[in-house]
Amino acid sequence: MLNRPTFRIIPPALILALLSVLAIYTADAQDPPRPPEPKQTPQQKDASDKKGESRQANEHTADKDAIIRVDTDMVLLDVTVIDQNNTPVMNLKKEDFSVHEDKVKQTVESVSREEVPVSFGLVVDTSGSMKPKLQTVSDAAVSLVKQMRIDDEAFVASFKAEPELVQDFTSDRRELEHAIGNLYTSGGTALLDAIIATADYAHEKGKRRRKALVIFSDGLERNSSVKEKEVMEAIKENEVQVHLVGFIDEEMEDKRPSGKSPAKKAKDLLSVIADDSGGRAYFPKDVGEIPAIAAQIAEDLRTQYVVSYYPTNDNRDGAFRNVQVSVNSQGIRKLIARTRRGYYARNEKGRSPATTQKKSRGN
Repeated sequence: MLNRPTFRIIPPALILALLSVLAIYTADAQDPPRPPEPKQTPQQKDASDKKGESRQANEHTADKDAIIRVDTDMVLLDVTVIDQNNTPVMNLKKEDFSVHEDKVKQTVESVSREEVPVSFGLVVDTSGSMKPKLQTVSDAAVSLVKQMRIDDEAFVASFKAEPELVQDFTSDRRELEHAIGNLYTSGGTALLDAIIATADYAHEKGKRRRKALVIFSDGLERNSSVKEKEVMEAIKENEVQVHLVGFIDEEMEDKRPSGKSPAKKAKDLLSVIADDSGGRAYFPKDVGEIPAIAAQIAEDLRTQYVVSYYPTNDNRDGAFRNVQVSVNSQGIRKLIARTRRGYYARNEKGRSPATTQKKSRGN
């Protein structure tokens, strides 16, 4: 398969490195020389970090995210339930939910609606075609930042002909707002590359169990190096919810004698990506709808149920398991459950094979 697209990250300012060297030189001049401490490789540091996380989980710390990782075989699904009017439904109980894995009914262990911290990314299409919409989109992104809770974290990325990390994960709202304010438009659109790069980043660097992307784009793919199939595989692997806001040019929705119009293809692609991740796709007709959409996305992230179960299939074969969640309708009120389409089972070594495959493609 093709190599995964990655961010173009602007390196830290050289002056910080010079200051560090100066500080070390000053310390050496004042203190007697000591044997140098062995340096950790990135792999060693990552292993050390993971050991620390494991200890925290086993000690049952007060961190809800740490506690939730103790039962490694338990499947946790973030589920949004809405009615036919797209109104969130928040009074459901465990007996209202049904879960099927590979068409086999599962026993639901618990259902909760606790507000948990979120790691999310704000991903903005800054190609030339987005110039008239950039200010409104930026305002919507800032409104999402302003609604962050104290334990939330977010990053900002943009994409033209390639994705770029503008601000890495932080809980500092001012830094995020500053990054959004510095966005500018130019160049082409590599939407698929951006989805894979940002989903990988959220999965690997996000500290919270619940992870999401909010992507603003005109949806017309032009410059990506990857194919749609690879994007769908990345969505399965990363378990990151994708909320897409697509500005589709109605003039491109022309009816053709054969085949779909570019606009129809773009809508279908964005809808499938969002649905498979447990997120949602929006297609505003006017930029004036963006503030309401941003508020809806924020509410969706806050009003999700956590549905947990132990799968009856306990084989550690590394295979993908398809999951379906349904809810009992309330009288004439039809209820719809949205969640990710499935997950990868762990292999015999207790690890997700999808992570290994992703790393090998990134090399």
